[in-house]
Amino acid sequence: MPEKMQQINHVTQAVILVGGKGTRLGHLTQDMPKPMMPISETKLFLDILIQEVTRYGIRQIILLAGHLGDSVCARYHDSTINGCAITVQIEERPMGTAGALTLIKEQLAPMFFLLNGDSLFDIPLPLLSRKLHTHSNALLCMALKTNMSENRYGNVSLDGDHVSAFDEKGQHQGDATINAGVYLCRREIIDVLPDTPASLEQEIFPLLLSMKSLVGVTHDGYFIDIGLPNSLEQGRRELPRLLRRPAIFFDRDNTLNIDTGYTHKTSDLKWIKGAKKAIKAANDSGYLVIIVTNQSGIARGLYTVDRMHEFHHEMQKQLSDIDAHIDAFYWCPFHKDAALPAYAVNNHPDRKPNPGMIEKAISEWTINVQSSFLIGDSPADISAASKCEVKSQLIHPDEDLSVVLEQVLLK
Repeated sequence: MPEKMQQINHVTQAVILVGGKGTRLGHLTQDMPKPMMPISETKLFLDILIQEVTRYGIRQIILLAGHLGDSVCARYHDSTINGCAITVQIEERPMGTAGALTLIKEQLAPMFFLLNGDSLFDIPLPLLSRKLHTHSNALLCMALKTNMSENRYGNVSLDGDHVSAFDEKGQHQGDATINAGVYLCRREIIDVLPDTPASLEQEIFPLLLSMKSLVGVTHDGYFIDIGLPNSLEQGRRELPRLLRRPAIFFDRDNTLNIDTGYTHKTSDLKWIKGAKKAIKAANDSGYLVIIVTNQSGIARGLYTVDRMHEFHHEMQKQLSDIDAHIDAFYWCPFHKDAALPAYAVNNHPDRKPNPGMIEKAISEWTINVQSSFLIGDSPADISAASKCEVKSQLIHPDEDLSVVLEQVLLK
């Protein structure tokens, strides 16, 4: 794919619907909302869903809660996950999947992702951004899972990119294309939503279809809906294995971007040759892309953590032009010569050549270490990788990073 494509808006907000009662799960949801069902000893389903959403540079997630919303609020409200700020809005009365959106209409960004809190679809979210961008009159782009053989779902038909029909369960022969519960919306969708309880699926989608304001994008990624006891058990069997991915760890300065000396201004972001192409290749090959970067400029008082975040946001924004993304950023601001006392630490365990950042990433993302690599420009990078038994490759800033990555992946 070429480095330069038509620029699209980088979407940074997501809304997740977690208000349903989960009656099909019976006694399991008497004391716990369905999205908070445990999947492993350490992860709830909603933990996994939130982390997967944050991979695409999302900076704000609003959880719309209802049934047992206090437990959602206690776990997530005012928290930060993978650099993303989480807030919880609890509806005072059941408003349905459409009506709940009206509660936060003043908080909605011009474009925002909307997801069901009880299902997960492994689709690159930028695909929805590109599709909606090409249809200026559409209010919503729907992610569609293809090749579904289960008969408990209906079928969604497309005419080109536009959704043309919803077939109820049992009306379609053969494998179905289903609504996967992942949407990209324009804020103007609020104008067609009532301030009363309403359902997206039963009331709003047919209205958008009649307005020719509903488009879809198909994908055959992994899909799970935990709404039934057997599918919840399926998720518990499958998700821990499927989420154990390999990673490409990248140093940042002089590996992905040209280092101008404590680089932090967005205007100074200049990519190393082939860097964006390399990230895209890693995304497409199923690797997590994780940045591990020493940032002593923060300790030295040269720039703030917020400035660093803005620089990373600019990286994500520019990567979105080629449907690429960085899954996570890990940074170490500590240094023994810090000008700011809060960051004055001698030999901090996260500061490369120490392995702390890599170890945290391996733990938080359940990374397949044996299949992972680190690419960096200094011996400190290589040493940190070695201490985690992660293979590594030294790069010179004059090299083409995409060529280096291709060689790494062939080893």
